Amino acid sequence: MTVDPNAATQSFPPQPPAHRAPSPARYLIPALVAAAVAVGLGVYGKTHHPAGTAFNLAGFSSTGAVKSWLASTAFFFALIQLISAFMVYGKLPGPRWSARLHRWSGRIAFLVAVPVAVHCLYALGYQTYSTRVMWHSLLGCFFFGAFSAKMLLLRSERLPGWLLPLVGGLVFTILTLIWLTSALWFFRTFGVTT
Repeated sequence: MTVDPNAATQSFPPQPPAHRAPSPARYLIPALVAAAVAVGLGVYGKTHHPAGTAFNLAGFSSTGAVKSWLASTAFFFALIQLISAFMVYGKLPGPRWSARLHRWSGRIAFLVAVPVAVHCLYALGYQTYSTRVMWHSLLGCFFFGAFSAKMLLLRSERLPGWLLPLVGGLVFTILTLIWLTSALWFFRTFGVTT
């Protein structure tokens, strides 16, 4: 009996495609970008000569009040994002549009936080004259680094299920600490003013 070596084999099931382990670059690149953003902001804030003020909005008594209200608005939308994340992951009941609420609350929180960060960097720089201010400066730089990593990880496929909630929780925790060391401190020190 002769066997044709080019004939298709019918007796073996086809092999499923091999699942490759995720490349370390999938995690390394977001981590490197996060570090570069955080360090870059810190270096800029430390080497830039503080201008004293960057903006003020009509109706507010000071730039501190503007920053505190904007930071509180960002924190409010971050709380909405946290709650909607629990809905998206099935930990809380929620409407079908929970994912959309999660995305938009995050976008609004970020957009409101950017002017605050620009003012802090341009007008005040990276300061270390007190423990509270040092932590606030460090956390501000770290927040934008962690946020950058989260945005890059969102576009990655086949992430471990725990990674995105962990990074998102880290971003939320940092933002909370920033709010505690800035807006809450301002309101407790100078009163809730506009």
